[in-house]
Amino acid sequence: MEKLRVGVIGTGRLGTFHSKVYSRLTKHVKFVGVCDCNIERALEVGKKYHTASYSDYEDLFDKVDAVSIAVPTSLHYNIAKEFLNHNIHVLIEKPITKTLSEADELIEIAKSKNLIIQVGHIERFNSAVLAIEPYLKKPKFIECQRLGPFYKRVDDVGVVLDLMIHDIDIVLGLMKQDVTHIEAVGLSTISDFEDVANVRLTFQDGTIADITASRVTKDVVRKMRIFQEDSYVSLDYVTQEAAVFKKTEDKIIKEKIKIKKKEPLKKELKSFIECVKTNKKPIVSGVEGRRALQVALEIVEKITPSAHK
Repeated sequence: MEKLRVGVIGTGRLGTFHSKVYSRLTKHVKFVGVCDCNIERALEVGKKYHTASYSDYEDLFDKVDAVSIAVPTSLHYNIAKEFLNHNIHVLIEKPITKTLSEADELIEIAKSKNLIIQVGHIERFNSAVLAIEPYLKKPKFIECQRLGPFYKRVDDVGVVLDLMIHDIDIVLGLMKQDVTHIEAVGLSTISDFEDVANVRLTFQDGTIADITASRVTKDVVRKMRIFQEDSYVSLDYVTQEAAVFKKTEDKIIKEKIKIKKKEPLKKELKSFIECVKTNKKPIVSGVEGRRALQVALEIVEKITPSAHK
């Protein structure tokens, strides 16, 4: 099979990462080019990763089979729609879009044209997340923390759509059932949106997930704990390490889970390439991306009235 022709739209922090990985996947793809409205930035990234640079994404319509879209969230819908309408597969960085109606339209276009939409929920490809699955039985309580400093690059959404949506997607993927109740609080401190948020999700079987996200915290924390009847599993996304704690008689035994660490973004992009070539459903398709967005938007709606008080 011929190499897949790929491009990257957006050369900010994430787009640069995508470009770096594609430039190394030469056995699988032909890295056609990068695009950014800031042509100087596009030229800089293009030169670094030995590919062409463009300031208008329309110039790529006849040159690529698939693209990564790593632009501000408000631009996801319009750009993804145009590529889909030109029969080009898309990987859209999370969240899929800003609204559910936009997501629905993209999903429908892709379905009608038999195209792939993959949403960039990179934590699904974290080696630690994949490694804990055999240890999960019936979670009763899930605790997630995703904390870090503020990046000016994200100025069109709050911390829920910026950071928390990763954990929302992971929890929804683990639970595989509907959320029945949402309690949420948040606070705006340095942006026009919520910068700190906490949510409690209740699922159909009574399982509770408590998720905290902050983008005003000095240290980076990315952790999850899953409590079950006879054990709990602890995971660190940053170090890609995990352990299971089991009760045996009168003490708790810690068992470190063996993990072969791999670069999550490389795994994500290789998965996208495979899905495009084989027409396989992505781990996080447009449907899963929409589901995470729906819960995230409900959380934002609950937070917004109190975030600026």
